[in-house]
Amino acid sequence: MSGIGIGVPSVINIEKGIVYDVQNIPSWDQVPLKEILEKRFKTTVRINNDANCFAVGEKYFGKAKNYNDIIGLIIGTGLGAGVIINNKLYTGRNSGAGEFGMIPFKDNYVEYYCSGQFFKNVYGLTGEELMLMAIQGDPQAIAIFNEYGTNLGEAIKIIMYSLDPQIIVLGGSVSKSYTFFQQKMWDSINSFKYSISLEKIIVEVSEKENISILGAAALFLDSNQDGKNL
Repeated sequence: MSGIGIGVPSVINIEKGIVYDVQNIPSWDQVPLKEILEKRFKTTVRINNDANCFAVGEKYFGKAKNYNDIIGLIIGTGLGAGVIINNKLYTGRNSGAGEFGMIPFKDNYVEYYCSGQFFKNVYGLTGEELMLMAIQGDPQAIAIFNEYGTNLGEAIKIIMYSLDPQIIVLGGSVSKSYTFFQQKMWDSINSFKYSISLEKIIVEVSEKENISILGAAALFLDSNQDGKNL
């Protein structure tokens, strides 16, 4: 049995494998990616949102193995989430479920303040530059990560109020700086109003570099993109 599983940061017609509105690749407004790749490689291709692949990867191979209600939260170029409920991947009609980054927040959107965009948008620096500065003890970088952690904590509370998961696994480039924003993130989460949920919520950081690739493979092998049990 062979095939190709692919994760794409966009909404998708999963059945037909058509990719729509890739925010970071403007020319990809409607691409029949499944058809193109199946014609090229002569094998079955399955396509899903990259955050969904991340969540499934964590369920099979990572921090979320022992949980049924899971959010895989990617904080990198953007902010998106894969949602697993009762051991089923929930994609929504257009694989757009979990796009918490598009929720209005402050004077913009969650993604503007809670992804890697925050550092560039607000302070004109990349997350990598700030991490190197923070490692050296730079007070400005530490203050910026503190602010970021507060923002991310607010985003996590939105997820908790919406879906009440058992575990949230953080992935993406910004998660590598977790040490520097962890405390402020939890300070923000700790204002969550429902104490029983707050006591039980688990937030972890992904440890496998290629977890989304593994998740894409799992999507193909078990056809989880149609909502079957994981």
